[in-house]
Order: sequence, then structure tokens, then C-alpha cells
Amino acid sequence: MCSFRVGVVDGYGGGIGSTIVKKIKEYFSEDVEIIALGTNAIATSQMMKAGANKGATGENAIVCNVQQVDVIIGSLGIVFAHGMMGEVTPKISEAIAASSALKVLLPLTQENAKIVGVVEEPLPHLVERAVKIYIKEMIENV
Repeated sequence: MCSFRVGVVDGYGGGIGSTIVKKIKEYFSEDVEIIALGTNAIATSQMMKAGANKGATGENAIVCNVQQVDVIIGSLGIVFAHGMMGEVTPKISEAIAASSALKVLLPLTQENAKIVGVVEEPLPHLVERAVKIYIKEMIENV
């Protein structure tokens, strides 16, 4: 297995994270280690079922693991304190923002925020672009 590690952060039912994990597996198979970082056990479980190599749940697990991955990917809400209807704690958002890992953020949010200059697209298109362009480029430059 490659030493390249991707942390996928999600909450709720893990639907976005599962979509991301499946797409990463489709492109890179076992060349990338995927760490499912769920704000709750259901999200982690769904990402594990989608093919993540490891999973960790909760604030402390996320805070510790985002310091040990090369890329962090998730919806924009993962960098908002109290984001994702309160599932993202201030410690989680701070740890993600402070991590030296590349952050690939999908412009999906329930927070009161708009990103100027971003065209709204369906989740599958966003995930495809994130994996195909940003993660692939990062892996090729390792």
C-alpha cells in the first residue's frame, strides 16, 4: 500500500463521505490509504462500507488524524465551527484548518455561507473533479 493518506471527513449519515470514498477507490484502488473520519458512528460506518481502509469517530479521533494525512476532503462545512448542524465542533474545524494537509472542500453547505465564483453542480460532478484533478495531482507530485 502506498504511503499516501487521504482523510475523508463527514457527518450525518455519511452519504457525501461514502461517495468520495467510492470515487477515490475507483481511481486509485489500493494505491491510496483512505481514513474515514466521521463525526458520528453512522458516518464512519458508511464510509467503511464504501471501502475506506480505516475509520475513526468523534472529535478527538478527527483532531488526531487530520494531522497525519496528506489530503483532507469533505464538504465546506467541515471548516466551520458548529458546522453540519453542530456536528463539527470548534476543535474539529480548527484542527482541519491548521493541518498542513491539502484541504479539498466541496462547496456544499447548510451554513449561512455562499462562495462567490463557484458554479453549483451535483455532488457526483464535484467529487469527480476533486478526485480527478486535486487528489490525482497531489499523488503524482509525491
